[in-house]
Amino acid sequence: MRSDVEVVTFGCRLNAYESEAIRAQAAADGVSDAVIFNTCAVTAEAVRQARQAIRKARRARPDARLVVTGCAAQIDPGAFAAMPEVDLVLGNAEKAAPGALAAGERLQVRDIMQVRRAPPATAGGLTERARAYVEIQNGCDHRCTFCIIPFGRGNSRSIAPARVIGEVRRLAGAGYAEVVLTGVDLTSWGADLPDAPSLGALVARILAEVPELPRLRLSSIDAAEIDAELMACLAVEARLAPHLHLSLQSGDDLILKRMKRRHSSADALALIAAVRAARPDVAFGADFIAGFPTETDAAFENTVAFVETAGLAWLHVFPYSPRPGTPAARMPQVAREVVKHRAARLRAAGDAALARHLDRQVGREVEALVERPGRARAADFTEIAFEGGAVVGALRPLRIVGHDGRRALGELA
Repeated sequence: MRSDVEVVTFGCRLNAYESEAIRAQAAADGVSDAVIFNTCAVTAEAVRQARQAIRKARRARPDARLVVTGCAAQIDPGAFAAMPEVDLVLGNAEKAAPGALAAGERLQVRDIMQVRRAPPATAGGLTERARAYVEIQNGCDHRCTFCIIPFGRGNSRSIAPARVIGEVRRLAGAGYAEVVLTGVDLTSWGADLPDAPSLGALVARILAEVPELPRLRLSSIDAAEIDAELMACLAVEARLAPHLHLSLQSGDDLILKRMKRRHSSADALALIAAVRAARPDVAFGADFIAGFPTETDAAFENTVAFVETAGLAWLHVFPYSPRPGTPAARMPQVAREVVKHRAARLRAAGDAALARHLDRQVGREVEALVERPGRARAADFTEIAFEGGAVVGALRPLRIVGHDGRRALGELA
């Protein structure tokens, strides 16, 4: 019998973080010869890939215990329980609970909307990566018309600042030069805590109370919720990475309304300008959905134009796919071939935006985090290829001398 436990992760950084908690709990519970699938439900394709991987794993490991958890399992547990390959289905609240992976009950999925407490901290961080991640929040109180994730994650729940700071301090003490704060809806952190502290207040406390941490980074944030304290931190705290990844989704106001987003295109541009004025070296990434229901050619062109107007550096493009149970799935759909074409055009706009960003980097000297031999990331998240020895996880000065359209080319300074 094989004694190893494999955790297969789909989707977001938060899932990757939680997979470490699952791995640790499996070891603590003495689980052996198992494959655990931590699924994603953000698109129908993500669910299809998970089901395909489960079938493949059963063929490869006929005697292993196959466990399915994550957002797809939470949202549609019956579909996975009906798969003959699957031995156990766990909900998101149960995925890393003591004893759950070894329990005899085949289906353990409770109502995620009834979960009120934040999950426990994960020991060790993402130890296979150059940087470490700390979960500060889970769930989402918003109901964007395209999104199924609140039904997989539940309502927003914040982790207390003392726990967050303690985890960041532990990771800094373990030698991590960069820690990333992550969650489902990061800027909603604190709303459910006593006195409703802001994300900016948490960031300020971390930087003040963990002075040994060289760099703190934020994961994806909502453009509608950046608070004044966070803006102040961006302006004055050099250790806060000048990089924001914004959940924008569209550059057209009517589509934003139909998505039930809480910002307009003008709001997003004003925010980007304000952050850039406070922190001139900042770089922005953004999420966009191509082919949202009712999106006209003109609406799509507004999004393409927005990318250049905003001076974005990176795009994460999602071709729209309907998720059953969401309002957008009941709206008039855009033809699939049109969706694919628009996604390709938007990715091309993203390639051009990245090239413009890289053009601006040539000649700069930056302190970059070595992610693997010959690859590093600047504080603004610019990827740099370089030659020469450097320890993974270390910060090294690099001079940017050119680029290849995808990444900067650097020399050890």
